[in-house]
Amino acid sequence: MISILEGTADLAIILGFSLLSCVVAFIWSPILIKILYYFRIIKGAKRELAMIDSQKNKDQTPVMGGLLIIITVALITLVFNWSRSYTWVPISVMLLSALLGAVDDLLNIFGSERRSRKLTQIFALIRVHREFKMRMWYIITLPWSMFKRTSVWIGSRTSRGIHVHEKLLLQFVAGSITAWWIYDKLGSAWHYIYFPFSIDIYVGWIIIPIVILIVMFTANAVNIADGMDGLAGGMLISSFSALMLLSWINGFGEIAILNATVVGALATYTYFNIKPARFMMGDVGSLGLGALFAVNTIAIGEIGSIFFLGFLFYIEAITVLIQVLGRYILNRKIFKMAPIHHHFELKGWSEEKTIMRFWIIHFVFVVFGVWLALH
Repeated sequence: MISILEGTADLAIILGFSLLSCVVAFIWSPILIKILYYFRIIKGAKRELAMIDSQKNKDQTPVMGGLLIIITVALITLVFNWSRSYTWVPISVMLLSALLGAVDDLLNIFGSERRSRKLTQIFALIRVHREFKMRMWYIITLPWSMFKRTSVWIGSRTSRGIHVHEKLLLQFVAGSITAWWIYDKLGSAWHYIYFPFSIDIYVGWIIIPIVILIVMFTANAVNIADGMDGLAGGMLISSFSALMLLSWINGFGEIAILNATVVGALATYTYFNIKPARFMMGDVGSLGLGALFAVNTIAIGEIGSIFFLGFLFYIEAITVLIQVLGRYILNRKIFKMAPIHHHFELKGWSEEKTIMRFWIIHFVFVVFGVWLALH
């Protein structure tokens, strides 16, 4: 476990930032709500969710409500908690990921149709295109084309917005910034992975791809879990509250304050997102907060406990991967629908029951993750 005493902060001050963030978010939330409704920042219903009753009345609910959290956290951190050592990279990665999500949200609403060639079409062009230089171009870019097409397997089926391969590349940039900061700037103590019960594994430069993978996977995991009113917000409150506590215990005062700021903004967001939601988080919030959760967990040296601290987010993402493998390898569905919260809805659980049970299950595993982190 990494601990730096010079970064400590009084717990009352940390909790005060949570209250400040909550109040600030409440003050300007009516402005955001009016803007979202006035400009009709509405994605509409997804075709694959048409069979679920609880999803039928959400096609007129605005998205991009996550801006309430992202902007509140960024402004409070910039004014009161800016630190070149511990907060500028987490906030930068959050804003970069949120910007990616915002562009995707807006393109999905206002953008035009975007088409890409299938691999069979590309192979045909390699064989029959009348210009030799174009045939060579298709051959040279074939690996990129294969990456584009295979990435569709794990993404939503949309012809608008940012394509999956484009998202992955931009998320790779965010993960790389984090990895550079962790490996080069924070010191040699971060070249280890600290597991519970004093199991420390030196990984050296291998921490770089590990960090990149964690940031990318976590951002997408939170994005996947944002599918019901209040679901992601409630679970993120548990996860960031645990990070706030662990950051304070480990002596990372600035990061503890940052996590507290997120908790306060999340409380206000979830107040407006509980069914019937005034707005939904959107990619701007889920990608930004997912990346921030990963960065802050890594920064305080808790990679060994991160799975439990973000438990149901990772489970949701894993069920999507399992569903993809089942569809393309076994040619059948493993779940009625993925991510798994929709599976339980199709089994007869109401949306409210699913959300409440997921909140409780997630909270229990987060507490278990904190318990592990303290050993």
